[in-house]
Amino acid sequence: MNQAIPLTEGGVRRQASPAVVWRIARHEWRLLRRDRVAVPALALLLLLAVAALFTAWEHRRSADAERSRYQAQVHQEFESQPDRHPHRMVHYGHFVFRPLAPLAAFEAGVDSYTDHTLYLEGHRQNSANFGDVRQSSLLLRFGQLTPAFVLQVLAPLVLVIVGHASLARERESGTLRLLLAQGVRPGRLLAGKMLALAGAAGVMLLPAALGLGAATLSGAAPASLGLAWLAAYAVWLLLWVMAVVATSTALARGRDALMLLLAAWAVVVVLLPRLAAEVAASTRALPTRFETDITVARELAALGDSHDPDDPYFADFRRQVLAQYGVSRVEDLPVNYKGLLGMEGERLTSALFDRHAAAGFALQAAQLRTVDALAWAGPVIALRRISMAVAGTDLASYRRFVEQGEQFRYRMVQALNRLQADKLPYAQDRSSRDVRIGREHWHGLADFRYQPAPPAEVLRQALPAAAVLLAWLAGLGLLLRALAGRLGRSVR
Repeated sequence: MNQAIPLTEGGVRRQASPAVVWRIARHEWRLLRRDRVAVPALALLLLLAVAALFTAWEHRRSADAERSRYQAQVHQEFESQPDRHPHRMVHYGHFVFRPLAPLAAFEAGVDSYTDHTLYLEGHRQNSANFGDVRQSSLLLRFGQLTPAFVLQVLAPLVLVIVGHASLARERESGTLRLLLAQGVRPGRLLAGKMLALAGAAGVMLLPAALGLGAATLSGAAPASLGLAWLAAYAVWLLLWVMAVVATSTALARGRDALMLLLAAWAVVVVLLPRLAAEVAASTRALPTRFETDITVARELAALGDSHDPDDPYFADFRRQVLAQYGVSRVEDLPVNYKGLLGMEGERLTSALFDRHAAAGFALQAAQLRTVDALAWAGPVIALRRISMAVAGTDLASYRRFVEQGEQFRYRMVQALNRLQADKLPYAQDRSSRDVRIGREHWHGLADFRYQPAPPAEVLRQALPAAAVLLAWLAGLGLLLRALAGRLGRSVR
């Protein structure tokens, strides 16, 4: 690959700027086709990209179909329960499953680590369960083969292999000084090299682009989110194109550029995201599940005991209810006092659960802010934030599911408590454990439908990370401009 750019065929000096840039890029592509390392590397990456696209899409399709099937099954089982006491249905509970976002096939995000099944019952706010990591081998922790993984991790490595010697090759062969002396401006030379390498990057991006096009045209995913995902990865690969050409321009030898670029890839792509997570976890440590359970149990005990007639809080609640209905005994109430008591107890405990859940998510949001601050040191962090947000596989999407599940649980339990208050006489409910109401009352109570965030809201959340990527793009542009000026001075 030590062949110089030909200066004949009309002369570089007399050609317009776009023609010079295009001619340099065409020459680079000819050299690339003859390279015995670059071509197999690019072909292997394309093969992995296509395989990742099909396997990830099939995994997403089968997982979503399975969750939809389970959701329909538990919904049918809830509504087919026989005549029962409403409070028994409160403890019978219900399951809800988080549906997968359409673009989850392109970016797994935190979905493998966050659980996707909630068991909803009265008096408790259960954590989600059955995450993929819990049910799969430990190999899943090293990353899944998805289009995002291929473009985030492997594509930059191939760009380094393909382009590390783009300018260094000209310098080592002695043709760089000749090119500049013949009238090729340094800026045009660098632009031609970048155009050639950007062409290779575009080929790497093609399988994901086709997959996104199919997903958006079929209506499975919003076009705005698909375009945002594709634009983020296009900027990411362009950053590496610029970094590779800049390094090859700054260093005298191709092997030095290769070693420096490989070190940069290892630090920025492999080490920094893991280091950022460790820094965030150490500076903003989350309480353990055991610690949280103890704290919640203590606060629940302090709320009062609805089964104790002498409990101060619930004794006052009873007085308020009697005064509201203008009676002196709970037996004289037009509604079942036990149902009202269940509603008040559920209101108190749910407020406590919500407060602790919000505090836990606030700590995790603080951890993410720490990670985001480190994105200025490595744009891959910003890229992942955009990729996961757009794909619906970030922490915000998981929180949205958990909070919607809790809101649904509260409405369902309170509806059952209201049935107890309205449909069962207090005296009968108090004296018999076998009192029941008709099964038709369960219909319509277990219909859970998760609502994802609107695309406009998702794009707003991704703006800070997009600003980081664009800032890196501007910084590398300034660096290339400075290197082009240094090249021009070197031949004077």
